Amino acid sequence: MERCVRYASGAVVLVTCAHHDDGLLISAHDELASYAQDEIAHCVAWMFNLDADYSAFYALADQEPRLAHCRPAGHGRLLRSPSLFEDVVKVMATTNIQWSGTKRLVLRLVEAFGAAYAEAEDVCAFPHAQTIAATDEATLRRLGWGYRSPYLLRLARGVAEGVYDLDGLRQSPMPTPALRNELLKLPGIGPYGAATLLGLLGRHDFIGVDTEAVSAVSKAFYHGRPVGEKEILAVFERWGEYKALAYWFWDWSGVQHAPITVWEGQQTEKA
Repeated sequence: MERCVRYASGAVVLVTCAHHDDGLLISAHDELASYAQDEIAHCVAWMFNLDADYSAFYALADQEPRLAHCRPAGHGRLLRSPSLFEDVVKVMATTNIQWSGTKRLVLRLVEAFGAAYAEAEDVCAFPHAQTIAATDEATLRRLGWGYRSPYLLRLARGVAEGVYDLDGLRQSPMPTPALRNELLKLPGIGPYGAATLLGLLGRHDFIGVDTEAVSAVSKAFYHGRPVGEKEILAVFERWGEYKALAYWFWDWSGVQHAPITVWEGQQTEKA
């Protein structure tokens, strides 16, 4: 994976991350001082969530045929951005739009406001909140952000002015429900967005319920009957703090494992 990383000083460097033995090999396209190497290593460790321990999740997954692939495949970690601000903006860009549209919105934002890498002006880092905060709603609408424009502007200005402490949320020890409430205070972030961001922060107690979740759970557990958030959470309730991981890595196709039996019967009785 190759991407631009911005130092705390504001300088932009292009790095490549590749699998190497039991870890990651990080290569920079520029010569770096030791302090810069440490900063980039810390940044990449955050992005790949290298400090996370999923042994408890694997112990549960080993007992479920449709999740037994998680341990051997090393599933659990979700790729994060270098900053929580970037992830909040990207989650905002996933609502009411196809994935191709999400990528287009992010690309336009980076092209308009991102800091360019010195060796290639068409390669840019994701913009800081302060940069987006200095623009206006009309400009964001011209970039295709539509109804998200005022929310994005409020978020950027709130972060720039210290109203929203995203760095504090990133390392917060507060209980998950309290952290969720703080995420819900962010402009443009509702229950789906908060659940998605919680997952990126290593909290998997909530499932981001969208049309894909509704369709998958309805077909697999409720014989195609209409379902909502309540029914979806009920299906994965026994996974507790790992319910979002169980949902995310569930073998929906059934190609690898036996069909659902007990689960389907239980949910049919409750429905």
